[in-house]
Amino acid sequence: MHKYLLEKIWDPLTRLWHWVLAVVVSLGWFFGEFMSFTRIEWHFYCGYTVLGLLAVRLIWGFIGPTPIRFSSLFFRPSALLNYARTLPKRSPSGTPGHNPLGSLSVLALLLLLTAQALSGLFIESDVFFETGPLAYLVTEATMSSLAWWHGLLAKCILVVVVLHVAAIFYYWLWKKENLIKPMITGWKWVKRAQVTKDKNP
Repeated sequence: MHKYLLEKIWDPLTRLWHWVLAVVVSLGWFFGEFMSFTRIEWHFYCGYTVLGLLAVRLIWGFIGPTPIRFSSLFFRPSALLNYARTLPKRSPSGTPGHNPLGSLSVLALLLLLTAQALSGLFIESDVFFETGPLAYLVTEATMSSLAWWHGLLAKCILVVVVLHVAAIFYYWLWKKENLIKPMITGWKWVKRAQVTKDKNP
């Protein structure tokens, strides 16, 4: 590890936010996929919680530590391509935060969760007769369309989550880089000569 430095990357709020979101999204998916008269209510509660967590992330993305800010999630196309070429190498990436490809998954997940949770505010369950708190503001046609999108977005989120977990195992088994432990302890091995000039200002 002489080429790397152990640095504190993830702050306590970010780490707590990450794990709470993972639990709530998992529960929301379960209550939605295996819905019943009792579970649908909890499905809505999970949706409200996700919206609250997204609001926290939005604020923290502007005022939080550098690795968690939105400005750290945007890379030039050249940086994305250069990083993609390093994926087959059996060595840790050592990035001080999200790597260029990981940042894309973060942005995709945040956008999908936002759209998913917001759409849930306007829909009605045809089976259990439960409605979102803002369903009265839209027509039945709009409600039906949003319900379709709500279901599609759930599938898209599942795909992104599966890819996210697969990437974690790939880094762990192939690149010998544990991405889970830093999100628990906050400490991460980072390359000494980490280049950041490819990032957008």
